[in-house]
Amino acid sequence: MRLRDITILSVCLIVVIGLFITAGVQLDSINRQRQDMGLIIDTPEDIPPSLVFATVATGAFRGLVVDALWMRADTLKEQGQFFDARQLAEWITLLQPRFASVWEFHAWNMAYNISVAIPATQPDQRWRWVRNGYELLRDEAITKYKLKNVTLYRELSRIFQHKIGGVSDDAHKYYKLQLAMALEPLLGSQDNQLDWQENRYFDALAQTPADWQEIAADPNVAPLLAALKSADEAFSDDDEFVGLYLSLRQNSGRFKPEAANAIDEFRGTEALRKFDLFAKAHELRETWKLDPVVMRDLNRTYGPVDFRDPNTHLPLDWRHPDSHAIYWAVTGLQMAAREESREFEMSETNTDRSVGHSLQNLFRNGKIFIHDVPLQVPAQDGSQEFQTQIFKEVFLRPDLRMFDTYNRTVLAVLEKYRDDTSYESLQNGHRNMLKNAVLLFYQAGHRAMAQKIYSQMRTLYPRDEFKSPAVEVYVKKRFDEELENIAITDAKEMIIGMLTEAYFRYALRDDDEAAGIESLAKEIWEYYQSKYRDENRIDLPDFKLLRYLALQDFLEDLLYPPNLRLSLLARIEIEKPDLAELLKPWKDQLEQQKEQIRQQEQNLLRAF
Repeated sequence: MRLRDITILSVCLIVVIGLFITAGVQLDSINRQRQDMGLIIDTPEDIPPSLVFATVATGAFRGLVVDALWMRADTLKEQGQFFDARQLAEWITLLQPRFASVWEFHAWNMAYNISVAIPATQPDQRWRWVRNGYELLRDEAITKYKLKNVTLYRELSRIFQHKIGGVSDDAHKYYKLQLAMALEPLLGSQDNQLDWQENRYFDALAQTPADWQEIAADPNVAPLLAALKSADEAFSDDDEFVGLYLSLRQNSGRFKPEAANAIDEFRGTEALRKFDLFAKAHELRETWKLDPVVMRDLNRTYGPVDFRDPNTHLPLDWRHPDSHAIYWAVTGLQMAAREESREFEMSETNTDRSVGHSLQNLFRNGKIFIHDVPLQVPAQDGSQEFQTQIFKEVFLRPDLRMFDTYNRTVLAVLEKYRDDTSYESLQNGHRNMLKNAVLLFYQAGHRAMAQKIYSQMRTLYPRDEFKSPAVEVYVKKRFDEELENIAITDAKEMIIGMLTEAYFRYALRDDDEAAGIESLAKEIWEYYQSKYRDENRIDLPDFKLLRYLALQDFLEDLLYPPNLRLSLLARIEIEKPDLAELLKPWKDQLEQQKEQIRQQEQNLLRAF
């Protein structure tokens, strides 16, 4: 080899070595910048050894391994092997945790596919998979890995709105009940109407410290914490203290009597009030990933309007899945706007639709009532006997207070998309909602509000069906269309069903809506009688008899708790003593049911 070649080769080797050294020196700085920018994620753990070997061995071909896993997971999904597909998706999220599509697939697979693969007779197991689905997005992708992808927020919102809030799943009422029961202890009490009306409770939650060290150092609170730690050693772990405290407030029987006594000693004090707020805010932040500040702001924007003061927004019912859907849809859109995400414009329309749909759902089914329901189940001793067990059931009813919020929000959305291709479909949805709202307000006895909505609908959507300016004419025409070919049996069932609903509302002391429903049932009865009186058809029974039959149906319906039915009888005893005398047999029967339930509750407590 000539000297010239040797010299060139040596120079090249020196340059290469220099470049490697320079790159090595810069590596630490580059890694620090990647860390500061959030581009480095912890090394995945709990991956099977074979997968670790394949990942390390392939090095730069790691993406190909993930692609192969993804294709295999998709094939398993198509074959209905959801559990195996779930395992593969888990590995993919560990290997490439910034891959948003796999998080979305993984959550959807658990919430929708795996859950319904379990029989509806096991709603608790179904709920576990639905919960796994939304927790994967909320707790892992969004919170732990801090993925700033608006599609993840939208999918999370959809699970709350459609899977839990919808009715497509046979176990949907169980999902709603579990969500409501979990949130209810954290949301304060509506007994103090002033605090609730003015959002003061959520103001107080928003102002609580987010850090345990800060609340523990508070001189007012410190004696309470010390008393609980002294009363029961379970409270010695600060990391578990909040959860144990909330459990103590719900069921003191799980702890030593001294712990409940410590709470009693501080009852009514500023220390207990302050720590109770901290504990509830902490649970909302840490377990539910709900920021009380955002909750308060959403209450003021999307909360139901107080009929007594139209300028006041009451808090949203955070037991309801659609409130959570609104939270995550809005939070995702705000995140995309802050990050100037290229997905912002693409997702804005879908997010606005999602919020509108949730507000519409809250209007149609926004009131939640939870009651104890006695059910006869086979005895556990294997005999042929049955015993009464107490279950809780959730009842959903329209919340007319949500209409103004829905209407104002959708009108703003319509203005935003006036020149967009989605404008016509948004208009169609709004018009259909207004038509339903007119009937609901009219049915509830709010005739002036029904007229106001009808007038707005006529202005926005001038159509022949809204030709008459009087809402009564429009409503009666709608009834005419529905009753045109209705048989006498169907008419009787419709009226009795409406009257039964009215008695349910009376029992809940929702008197205005109950009176409106009863009045509408009377109008339908009069309409049917007048329309067919001269056509030799069988007349409907007397309206008083239909009311009595509906009352009988309500009192005998085991889906309504005995306490609820007894509360209606108590009102009747005061307001209509003559009718109460006729209903005495039902009262005696309900009292017996109530006593059986009380005994059963005592037996259950002894068992625990």
